[in-house]
Amino acid sequence: MKVLAQIVSVVLHPLLVTTYLVLVFRFFMPGFLLVSKDNMNVIVAFVFLLTFILPAANLLVLRFFGNISSLALYHRGERLTPFIFIGLIYVVATLFFFWRLSFLVNLNKVMLIVTVMIGIATVVTLFFKISIHSLAMGGVAGILLPFNQANETGALLVPTAVALALTGAVMSARLALHAHTFREVWHGAWVGLLIGITGVILLF
Repeated sequence: MKVLAQIVSVVLHPLLVTTYLVLVFRFFMPGFLLVSKDNMNVIVAFVFLLTFILPAANLLVLRFFGNISSLALYHRGERLTPFIFIGLIYVVATLFFFWRLSFLVNLNKVMLIVTVMIGIATVVTLFFKISIHSLAMGGVAGILLPFNQANETGALLVPTAVALALTGAVMSARLALHAHTFREVWHGAWVGLLIGITGVILLF
């Protein structure tokens, strides 16, 4: 059970969910991204670089220099510094998208919502420990839900249902690994869900 929970936690790592979200739009609602088919893979790769590779490298550097005792960031006290650095990376990436790739209007707005999630997660971490895994997956579900309602073709119905199911799977996995309490995973999921829904309503 713990092996499966570990696999779920790694595959659905918070730093990967932005790429997953862009891939959902790429395959199920490609017109939303306002990107030609020829450039689609380049954009996905660029998102992966900025939202996973660079933040992950930052975590490795912090671990190498002993600023954090584990990449899992089990202790709330160790989370603040990595979250601040990762947040800064996302802020710079989002500003870059708005500045240099302004034609990607919808993608830029999604990036902004994700960056706000990280900012709020960092602020919350000052006071409480919540599950960032749950927050990230809840955020994906929160972003997809309004689009699913607005899309008359139902193209996002299956991805939205899968996102909700995976949110539950992540919550269960974090509990199985004793990485979080029920309250921490529950609060994380709801915070992500509310930010995702609110962001879409305000920006779209």
